[in-house]
Amino acid sequence: MSAETLTATGGVRTALRERPARSASERAAARHRVVGFSMALPPVVLIALFVGLPVLLSIGFSFGMTGGLNSTAAAIGQNVYEADGLVTLDAYAQLFADVRFGRDLGATVFVTLVTTVVTLALAIGIAVILRLRGGWTGAVLSGIGIVPLFIPVVIASWAILTFYSGDGFVRSVFAQFGLDAPVFGFTITGVVIASVWVNLPFALLMSTSGMQAVPDALIDAARDAGASTLAIIRSVLVPMAGIPLVIAATFTAIGVLGQFTVPYFTGPNAPQQLGVDISKYFQSFNQPQQAAAIAVVVFVIASGVAALYVWANFRSAKQEGRV
Repeated sequence: MSAETLTATGGVRTALRERPARSASERAAARHRVVGFSMALPPVVLIALFVGLPVLLSIGFSFGMTGGLNSTAAAIGQNVYEADGLVTLDAYAQLFADVRFGRDLGATVFVTLVTTVVTLALAIGIAVILRLRGGWTGAVLSGIGIVPLFIPVVIASWAILTFYSGDGFVRSVFAQFGLDAPVFGFTITGVVIASVWVNLPFALLMSTSGMQAVPDALIDAARDAGASTLAIIRSVLVPMAGIPLVIAATFTAIGVLGQFTVPYFTGPNAPQQLGVDISKYFQSFNQPQQAAAIAVVVFVIASGVAALYVWANFRSAKQEGRV
């Protein structure tokens, strides 16, 4: 038998000997994948059934799909529009034709923008103090900023309302000195104050974690180059903590867009935020289709905010060469 034949035969035998080991590892990996998929499947199914399906039904109902599981709500609801063809926009047309809805939409966007900006400004300010100076001032500010995390929203909203109401603590203290304090209870300003209080802890945690991750070498290099504190904040700390800040802004904006408790307790009767409008249209007016349409409007706005977050993450990953 030639040397080439022996070599080929030996190679085949070697391959046959190695194949079972490789097949066993592949089977083990397949079992691990099946186990992992089986563990992840139950929560995914629960979310799909109890969150995803109702959301899809509600979106379809807002566009006039009144059959199937939406038939009961369509039968008992007022001013329900049924699609002649695929969909109908009559429910949305009714909403946007109402001056009150436009006013409430404007108030919601205004509260969201102001709350997000003020919350980020406070969080960045406290995080900068902790990063550059520390000491008891930073510890006190960070402690105060985390306090709202342990106070229920209902209690905080009621406390803020009574604190700034016409007969509340602030007015009483000012009255002792013959002064007339402003009333923020049942106003948009009161909603902004309460919203900042509720959303500050998360924004502060994200801002602090992002700035604490900035290397000391970068800050020292900027100082050696003659950069002022403001320049260090603007050119080093904030850009390096960009992703955590974007996350904080995104979650703050989305949370304020759909909030109910804060504007319900502290806000005026008109204008109201869309979260309160959804409850009002569904319970008080018995117009579930219009309530679903308002929810879709909130979802579209929130999706726009989330798109900014996705874009920021993609841009960061592209700059780092990860995509």
